[in-house]
Amino acid sequence: MNKEEILAKSRAENKNQDIYEKEVLKLAAKVSSGVLMLFVILFLILQIIAGNGINYGLLALESSIYMSTHWVKFLHLKKKEYLYFAIAETVFVFASSAAHIYDLFSII
Repeated sequence: MNKEEILAKSRAENKNQDIYEKEVLKLAAKVSSGVLMLFVILFLILQIIAGNGINYGLLALESSIYMSTHWVKFLHLKKKEYLYFAIAETVFVFASSAAHIYDLFSII
């Protein structure tokens, strides 16, 4: 097999997507999730210090990223540990969302 055949096979397997670009996009997703987590933690701490309690909406939003990531991983890779994380995070997201909605309407 010559160089051109190997390149053609690689392009077919990767559907003409650059492997380096895929890795950069994967890294960008991880970094952005980490930055989001840092800001959520910062805002939660500031809100607690200000005496406004916990903003469960922030927790739900932040956790929804990890929930959806684990659902996608489970659906594509069929590994049980991803299913367990996805279910636990789904429960947490719904509970946090319910607490946030309750807090919104209990003020009225």
